Amino acid sequence: MTALFWGSIIGVVYAYFGYPFILYLLSLLNSREVKRDEGFCPPVTLIVTVHNEERRLERKIRNTLEIDYPTGMLEIIFSSDASTDATDEIISRYSHEGIRLVRSPSRGGKELAQKCAIKQSGGNILVFSDVATMLDKNAIRTIVANFADESVGCVSSEDRVVDEHGNVSGEGAYVRYEMWLRAMETKVNSVVGLSGSFFAARKAICNDWPTDIPSDFNTLLNSIRAGLRGISDPKSIGIYNTVKDDRRELERKVRTITRGISALMANKGLLNPVSHGVFSWQLISHKLMRWLVPWFMMAALAANLVLSLRGILYRSLLLGQCMFYILSIIGSRTGRGSFLFKFPHFFVQANISILISWIQYLKGERYVTWTPSGR
Repeated sequence: MTALFWGSIIGVVYAYFGYPFILYLLSLLNSREVKRDEGFCPPVTLIVTVHNEERRLERKIRNTLEIDYPTGMLEIIFSSDASTDATDEIISRYSHEGIRLVRSPSRGGKELAQKCAIKQSGGNILVFSDVATMLDKNAIRTIVANFADESVGCVSSEDRVVDEHGNVSGEGAYVRYEMWLRAMETKVNSVVGLSGSFFAARKAICNDWPTDIPSDFNTLLNSIRAGLRGISDPKSIGIYNTVKDDRRELERKVRTITRGISALMANKGLLNPVSHGVFSWQLISHKLMRWLVPWFMMAALAANLVLSLRGILYRSLLLGQCMFYILSIIGSRTGRGSFLFKFPHFFVQANISILISWIQYLKGERYVTWTPSGR
């Protein structure tokens, strides 16, 4: 029980603190710079996937039309995953302003819609976004500048998550932590995940586009296999709101993580450090260890209950664990309460979603299609 307790605690601490600390130390010893060129403006295709987005679609279209990029060098495709509302009609209204509609032959999910758009794209660089994410007018220039570095295969934006009042939420604080972690990974070697809401890739690595694996993760894996790397660009920003409904937010997380676990299990060979070196260590540390945290948490609590009979140290640790979960419950009921309550709530909710995701994965669920989350 002692080994189980401390091993579980070490697992949680390593996933959230140990790995980032080691990355930071490595970045001080060997930092890989990205050779950006702000004047690098190759032909680009922006692909925005949609499914039944009539309510907020026009805001995204207006935001897209404000993008500043050399005339004739930017192709804009809105790819509809067989929408059944007025989505396709709204997109078609803007054809005279350069917005192209591509429609999937049947509803097959985000990746199928992207694949249909890729087949009809003409850009050397493909940029992917979604309806919920707003981009700055210079966003395409900024993210594309990274491809002047020939070692770069794909580029992830940095997320900015705010609530309806423009304030950073518990999720927003967590996202800032994730963005810092990606910055360290970029300096050391390569990121192990992209922001699915806004990322870019060389078209040459987008030929292999399975429709049952998350496109952001698949794009990164394609880059690694091609001898290239994925980076995170702090100058490329995607802004989106938190999901207002906690239940729908939980559903979104479960869907996303289940798909991520499926993708990792389908590419288990990348976990072999003999074949993939530093990237395997990063993948194990950032993805696999993070997804094992809820199991560590349950094991630590169970072992602590038994060990609490042995003395004050373990009783104090058990009290600390219980207080953390109590703060989480308070945070779930106070809405816009203080960070002291909201962060434990977000942390516990995030790990509950991971646990449910494992259960869904083991049951055979893969979530190929998607329903956009209300933001």
